[in-house]
This record gives sequence, C-alpha cells and structure tokens, in this order.
Amino acid sequence: MSRAIHVFRSPDRFVAGTVGQPGDRTFYLQAVHESRIVSVLLEKQQVAILADRIGALLEEIHRRFGTPIPPPNDRVGDLSPLVMPIDAEFRVGTMGLGWDAESEAVVVELLAITEGEFDESVVLDDTDEGPDAVRVFLSTAAAREFAARSSRVLSAGRKPCPLCHEPLDPQGHLCVRTNGYKRDAELSKSLDFVDPEVFRNLSMQDETGYLETDPTESDDDDPPQQD
Repeated sequence: MSRAIHVFRSPDRFVAGTVGQPGDRTFYLQAVHESRIVSVLLEKQQVAILADRIGALLEEIHRRFGTPIPPPNDRVGDLSPLVMPIDAEFRVGTMGLGWDAESEAVVVELLAITEGEFDESVVLDDTDEGPDAVRVFLSTAAAREFAARSSRVLSAGRKPCPLCHEPLDPQGHLCVRTNGYKRDAELSKSLDFVDPEVFRNLSMQDETGYLETDPTESDDDDPPQQD
C-alpha cells in the first residue's frame, strides 16, 4: 500500500494546539484549508524543537539568500483553539524542514512514527515507499507566526516551581529542594507547607548546590570539615 502524503501549499492556518488541562495536555499540529483539516499527534518537545528550528532556518535563509524575513515577534494573530473534533492521522516521528526557493516558502514535513528504520531520503520526497506524511508550505510570515504561537502554547502549561523549576501541579507539588515537602501551586500559599528550617538551609547552599556546615552548630569534638 502506497504512502499517504497530505500536502498543504497555501493553508488557511497551520498551528500547534493542545487538548486537556495543564499537566495532562496532548499536543497536536493542525493544518486547515477551507473544509480540509488534517491533525497529527506529537510530543511537547517536538513542538519546541520545530518552533526553534524554524526560527533558525529563517535566519539562515536571510543570511544566505538575502530573502526578506519578518523579525521575531511575540504577537500572535491566531489564538483560536484547534478545530474540533480532532481525528489524528498519525503520531509524528521524524520531522523535516526545507526551503522552496521558487515559491519562497518554508516547507514543514511531518512523518508518521514507524516501528522499523526507513531511508531518510524519503523526507521531502514523493516516493511511494516510506511513512505517511503531512507537508505544509508556509510563507516566511506564516512560519514566524507558527513559531510565535507554538511558544505561547508551550508556555501555557504548568508554572515552574521557583525552587526546583519542575512543573507545579494544581493539587500540590513534591519539591526535591525541600526534601519532598508538599507545595501548592502558588508560592505564597506553599510557604505554609514548608518548614522554615528548610528555607534557611537552602539559603546556605553555595553555587555547587552543597550545604555549607554552620560552625556554630558543630560539636567541639567534631569540628566542621574544610574544603
């Protein structure tokens, strides 16, 4: 059976989006052109990598070819959610990026994950052999917009713990920097869960993360170790 390649040469939108609550989100990429909608499932890290690589590719295109490139912009015009219901074509494995000089378009290719290895030459190729794929052509402005929205989507998840920087859960958080004391999603509330002695010890940590021994608390017969 030949592979299916879903091509969007001028999509109405190509966006990253999620379904679910922070901490339990599923990530999708969705291409839309009129009534045609194709969605694929992928990991959060893949969204981050794709957005970052698109930004790097745009800078390289400008450097090598002198093509006018919109500057990075945090503003996002399309903040609408994904089109529902979502019926994912596949889970993304390999991703490819290219530049179509003739149409001055960034080409994003998303290939279905496979159990075995395959010839990577099928990326951005129409050969019949290989995983199913979604291929999207984006103007430089649309590529910037995709990267900006993706960054917005990525940052909309759980806030990081101010101490260990791990994601905070709404129901609480086991912080490794506080020996597992439970913490609430808001730091102002989380202080109630943590023994003040823990914070005192944290303030004594040097840049290596090791606790310095307080000489005033040492026994005379057991002097503190010196580095």
